[in-house]
Amino acid sequence: MREDGVKSGWRAVALITVVYVYFLIFAQFAFLARLAECGLGGDVLKLIMAAMACGGILLSLLTPRMQAALNPALRLRFGLALSAAAALLTLAPLVLISAVIIAFFIGAGLGITTVTLVTHLRLWTGARNGILSVGLGTGLAYFICNIPAVFTAAPVVQALLAAGLCAIAVALPLAPYNGSAPHPDARSSIPFAIALTSFTALIWLDSAAFYIIQHTAVLKAGTWLGSAHLWTNGGLHLLAAISAAMLLRRGRTLATLALAFAALGFACLLLLHPALILSASLFYPIGVSLYSVALVAYTSFLTSADSTNDRGRQAGWIYAIAGWIGSALGIGMGQNLGHVPPSFVAAAGVVVLAPVCLALVRRRPREIALVVAAAAGALLVYRILPGDQAATAITAAQRGRQIYISEGCISCHSQYVRPYSPDVLMWGPVESTAEIHAEKPPLIGNRRQGPDLTQVGLRRSPLWLKAHLVNPAEVSFRSPMPAFAFLFRDGRGDDLVAYLSSLHGPGEQWQLQREAAWVPSSSASASAADGERVYQQHCATCHDEDGPTRLHWLNDWRKLPPTLPELRTSAAGQPQSRLAQIAKFGMPGTDMPGHEYLSDGHLASVALWLKSSAPQNVSQPQAITTGDHE
Repeated sequence: MREDGVKSGWRAVALITVVYVYFLIFAQFAFLARLAECGLGGDVLKLIMAAMACGGILLSLLTPRMQAALNPALRLRFGLALSAAAALLTLAPLVLISAVIIAFFIGAGLGITTVTLVTHLRLWTGARNGILSVGLGTGLAYFICNIPAVFTAAPVVQALLAAGLCAIAVALPLAPYNGSAPHPDARSSIPFAIALTSFTALIWLDSAAFYIIQHTAVLKAGTWLGSAHLWTNGGLHLLAAISAAMLLRRGRTLATLALAFAALGFACLLLLHPALILSASLFYPIGVSLYSVALVAYTSFLTSADSTNDRGRQAGWIYAIAGWIGSALGIGMGQNLGHVPPSFVAAAGVVVLAPVCLALVRRRPREIALVVAAAAGALLVYRILPGDQAATAITAAQRGRQIYISEGCISCHSQYVRPYSPDVLMWGPVESTAEIHAEKPPLIGNRRQGPDLTQVGLRRSPLWLKAHLVNPAEVSFRSPMPAFAFLFRDGRGDDLVAYLSSLHGPGEQWQLQREAAWVPSSSASASAADGERVYQQHCATCHDEDGPTRLHWLNDWRKLPPTLPELRTSAAGQPQSRLAQIAKFGMPGTDMPGHEYLSDGHLASVALWLKSSAPQNVSQPQAITTGDHE
């Protein structure tokens, strides 16, 4: 009975899309981002992700045993409901125990849902266009995840999206289980052992490449940064998924896996050379979508298993070993090596291509030529490129610029001094249009929730920049900026500091001229009580004996900041206007920053407070010093 083949097919497309979107945008991105927001990283993160893998492996293997207790529709709804609940639980503050439990439930929900769905797909796709439904559902999922508004959304929004889609899928009218399903087409079937080893090798490659791109600023900026990249990725995923479905429908399963390996393997080799990241970003999504469609379609359409029970067991083992263990091994390779060794690409090629070659030698001479040409091209490109060509050409400041872009700093900070405005006094001289357009890409910024950074390397020392990135509110009173301490765990923070320090503008001489020409407005009202409050909010963190910033970076200062008694002694012989200048512009050659954003009244008040509390027996003028720290 056709039952409405079109409706049935679209129901399957919706289910596949929802499950893949949940896995891609929530389990791989939003959940990890929420853990970072809650300060759960390092070895703790490994424990949490191990709990997710345990849940996924365990329920992938147990789900086929639920056949007698729950029919496929109920099992699928249960897995989707569990997945939605786990996503919603991540919205609450997370500690280690709660994160481990939630991670286990995320893995368990995915294990139940994926194994049930792929085992019984034909119940919802029908036999006529089932593989095309798989291709369309998989491609749409990748496309949706690459929509810029979805990809760049806050983790909370992504979690809500994933949970909402799962809830909608639970409410879909699923056809009742009738105890049987049409048998797969024998033309497309491949032995289970070949499928298991091939999918394991491909997922291992994919996971390693994914981790390396995600955690390397230059590679991330060249693949996932900006709307153009994301739309391109989404389009490539969708086209490759539909192409994979058409190949599988024609019985070319081994050729599809071979093409997936060729694209993924080539992308992994290109990732060794950051200058070729644009090329890698084109091959990577193609390879991922090619094998993903085959992975989803295998148990229902591409296996020779005779019974539903056998297909369920095969699905459980494939998702447990290839899906979860293969993924964990790939992530481990990315963490420990930082690249995919060419020798491993070759080994994966042997695993995937050996059965392909044996079959194609007999039946598909054109496919042989295509695979050989792709492999030869990859080898040729790899051989002719010097091993460290791109790496030695990229400086720390250049890497830091990519991190500045990838971490979204442009969303809150501009690099454009607005002409004929207070910007010139606070941030520096106006750049010419030619200077702005010479940058690739220009980082003018469209919003300014924090200070302009055009000349920040002139106004702030590297130590101050690092302290501010580690704990902004400790250094800048009531700063709304989030902490970026996690960037310093793998050196990215130091690269970002190098980039910010390189933003010098016209040089120190201009800074001194600007400082000398400024005095507080004569109309600014000052009071000593207000000055003491300003000191406590903005200065005590470095100048008090027990100031948190002073103690945190005690061994890193160029010159240890003077304590309050030392400041008062130095202030006795200084004009009040000079004290206000130092408070506004900082001290060149030290780590003391300026406070350009304070009003003239606040600056005059802190100068008055220091002056009025200075000892009266100091007869000789003294310059304010910082005290050498030996």
